[in-house]
Amino acid sequence: MKTKGFLVLLTAALFFFVLLLAIAVGSISIPFSHVVSYLLYHVPFGDRFVTPNWSQTEEVILSHIRIPRTFLGLIVGASLSVAGVGYQGVLRNPLADPYILGVSAGASVGAASVIGLGIEGNALGLFAVPVAAFLGACAALWLVLTLGRIGPTLRMETLILAGVVVNALFGAVLTLILWLTPGNAAQQIIWWMIGSLSLRDWHYTWISLPLLLVAWMWIASYSRDLNALALGDLQAESLGIRVERTKWTLLIISSLLAASAVAVSGIIGFVGLVVPHMIRLIFGADHRMLVILAGIGGGIFLVLCDLVARVIFSPVELSIGVVTALLGAPFFAYLLRARKQGGIL
Repeated sequence: MKTKGFLVLLTAALFFFVLLLAIAVGSISIPFSHVVSYLLYHVPFGDRFVTPNWSQTEEVILSHIRIPRTFLGLIVGASLSVAGVGYQGVLRNPLADPYILGVSAGASVGAASVIGLGIEGNALGLFAVPVAAFLGACAALWLVLTLGRIGPTLRMETLILAGVVVNALFGAVLTLILWLTPGNAAQQIIWWMIGSLSLRDWHYTWISLPLLLVAWMWIASYSRDLNALALGDLQAESLGIRVERTKWTLLIISSLLAASAVAVSGIIGFVGLVVPHMIRLIFGADHRMLVILAGIGGGIFLVLCDLVARVIFSPVELSIGVVTALLGAPFFAYLLRARKQGGIL
């Protein structure tokens, strides 16, 4: 118990360190002391105790670029990771995540459709892309579950193959939309396809943050149900869990999280696969802790990946989706091989 408490404190310390590092480091580095002073100055009553020591240029970089981008990275990473916990808990499969199951691709098709038609600024305003992304994610999820169902049961071992099929289908649709879309809108769709946090202001944060907080708390409230589902459907029913309703509720909430992340950042793969698994290895499989720490870990992971994407070839910026894929694909191969050797696949 003391070890877990220490690890939680270490995770919290790592969270704040990564936050400061991501804000300070870039093509133009800003001293840590200036970053800390700036952040403290803008908390309630902080201006009474902090004397500004940053330049006007640093203030523009911090307020309009680094801080919005870093906080959006935390939100997107947490959303994808918590969604991964939801999928893996319901499907009892550690290989499940929004990217591999095709949900991210479906969300991207929804978002790209709105962008390609040029209606993102109309009726729903800033919410047009997130709503379309959610509908696309739900369509992809329905297809995966339909293909993975044999008779009345959902065959866990076929879900990954169903995800491959759905990814291919929606990838083809996304390519078609891109081909039919002219000019600047096509470039915008390309950015969705490769995943990026660049050129994102505070509007994207305010759109995705409420969805994350509500869905995160909602999934956390099902932690005991997820622990029961890990024992099997029959055992969960014997414990009073309404299994089918719980499964569909969690799948829809997880899809909403994945859709909200894709709507503001494009396709960023493997976050929902790598982070929950690492949290399980360190803290155990109890969902009462896993759901909370996976969100924090997902935010840390994606902000670090974004930092690497920004600085590794500076001043040229690498796509964050490339970084997460380079880290996540070998990890996925390792999990797949481990399960195959265990006779599960």
